[in-house]
Amino acid sequence: MQHTPSPQHIPVDLAPPGSDEDAARADLWGLLSLLFIAPPSAQALSQLAAAPAASDAPDSALQQAWCELQRVAASVTPQQVRDEFEALFGGSGLSRRIDLGESEDHFAVLAEIMRFLIAGDDPAVCTLTRQRDLFQRHIQPWGAQMCDAIEGDRTAQFYRALAGFTREFLQVEQMAFDLLD
Repeated sequence: MQHTPSPQHIPVDLAPPGSDEDAARADLWGLLSLLFIAPPSAQALSQLAAAPAASDAPDSALQQAWCELQRVAASVTPQQVRDEFEALFGGSGLSRRIDLGESEDHFAVLAEIMRFLIAGDDPAVCTLTRQRDLFQRHIQPWGAQMCDAIEGDRTAQFYRALAGFTREFLQVEQMAFDLLD
């Protein structure tokens, strides 16, 4: 895994471009992209389990979801997560029907674009306005539904925890973008 989450803080309001808070947001979007595009390796699971806190507020819903994701990451094997990924998302390669919309793939790509819009070095492209537009047009309308679907699968363990964290992170992002209006 290239990026491990390095957040010391997940702000309710958006930080100035280039700040530590922005770097943490970009890292989290990058992490979500990596975890939804493919099952994590053993190294990625152990890095996730040992990563720093997601929030200063220990009782926040975001922090609780992060702790649950870390707990689950520490308790599962890479093979269990691979099997869960295959069961939830229908496999990859030749066994996957390319004509079907794949929510997890779509989300992973959007998360990677968000990461770029936060951490990219082109100030003409990487703006809060573009972040908000991408989020509100392409992520927010269905992101929670994707999380609901994943959490609704009783066999899911790692991806249920990931969906719970994703939902809370999306809510924090929405609150922050609402402050821009």
